[in-house]
Amino acid sequence: MDLSTFHSLMGGPLRSALTVLVSALIVTVVAIGVHRAGIGLLKRLANGRPFTTNVTRVAFRASQLCVIVFGLRMVLAGAPDDTPGLVGMSHLASVMLIVALTWLAMQCIKTLSITISEINPVDVADNLRARRLITQARVLTRSAHAIVVILGLAFALLTLPGARQIGASLLASAGVAGLVAGIAARPVLGNFIAGLQIAFSQPIRIDDVLIVNGEWGKVEEIKGTYVVVRVWDERRLIVPLQWFIENPFENWTHSSSTLLGTVFLWLDFSIPLEPLRAELTRICESAPQWDGRVCTVQATDSNERAVRVRFLISAQDSGMAFELRCLVREEMLAFITTHYPHCLPRLRATQDPIEVHAMQAQNDTLSLHKAQDQA
Repeated sequence: MDLSTFHSLMGGPLRSALTVLVSALIVTVVAIGVHRAGIGLLKRLANGRPFTTNVTRVAFRASQLCVIVFGLRMVLAGAPDDTPGLVGMSHLASVMLIVALTWLAMQCIKTLSITISEINPVDVADNLRARRLITQARVLTRSAHAIVVILGLAFALLTLPGARQIGASLLASAGVAGLVAGIAARPVLGNFIAGLQIAFSQPIRIDDVLIVNGEWGKVEEIKGTYVVVRVWDERRLIVPLQWFIENPFENWTHSSSTLLGTVFLWLDFSIPLEPLRAELTRICESAPQWDGRVCTVQATDSNERAVRVRFLISAQDSGMAFELRCLVREEMLAFITTHYPHCLPRLRATQDPIEVHAMQAQNDTLSLHKAQDQA
């Protein structure tokens, strides 16, 4: 390479590349500084506003990346046409900007769910409204994330000349693609649609008490395709979302967390019920689990051997109802055993007097023969 060629190279593409590189470094530093200053100002203005405060924390990295990539995209847009690799770097910067904006949108959606959870805590006595809002926020957040990712992928493909047709087809042919995907992935889409149904109709919510296939548990988490039910012994049931739409189940906290609890005891017909009512009242009034609503004793059934007595009590939630039921059962058994032991269930039997006399005569005869043998 002669000297004139070197000077022409230094004055052409290489100089342009160095200019773009230096400009990119300067813009990156300036973008970071502007972003930090903007976040600091936003935090001051957001004093007392939960969503704005949370978004400055959750979406900090995503927003910083957006500012940096946007600055780099502006540098490439003003770069000389003879800059080496300008077209490729411009496409890459455009795709990176779309990715950064998609990430920022997902973080903002996530911030909305976090803010709703903070404003509506579930660790309070009356948490029905909080559980409803948190359930909707979490399910809709996952659905919105999926939609944002699909849109981000489609727009990213539209920026690439070779993949532009794919991106256009992804957006324009949503009906055909949805039909094909629905046939190929019916369980996945079924759970996705079931998640939307649960978010709006809300047959279940976070922290609801359910009976699923005979198992007692609480809704611990609602995922995109399944529900995690925490059983009382700390096992986890993984149930598809669509199952809750297609099958019946018990929800003990659907409209209220208060419950009625029952204790059944089989007792003898001679049991007096008034002392039992007085004892049940004493037990409930001294128990912190009782909410003061219901405390009754009723004879609900009987057979040829005993009568079934129902002790009906009420509590604020399912956990307290279970503890109160156990307490009532223990205390009532102790009370009956101490004061009315003859009223516990027993098996009655009668014999004919003639048969009794014959058996007694037979026993006397045997005793006489035994005495004679010994003599």
